[in-house]
Amino acid sequence: MKASDVRSKTADELKDQLVDLKKEQFNLRFQRATQQLEKPAQVKSVRRDIARIKTILAEKNAAK
Repeated sequence: MKASDVRSKTADELKDQLVDLKKEQFNLRFQRATQQLEKPAQVKSVRRDIARIKTILAEKNAAK
């Protein structure tokens, strides 16, 4: 996910995507705890995507 792709979305779309990513993060944490995680790098990727969305949402709120 690139920042330019995220910036083009509306705040509602970003909030929906944030909820989906948080669910995915929970599932990945659960898989890691039970030793079933196949791609450990995916945890880092999801964390960064969440941070990217939160940052852009904050920027959009500050611009209002």
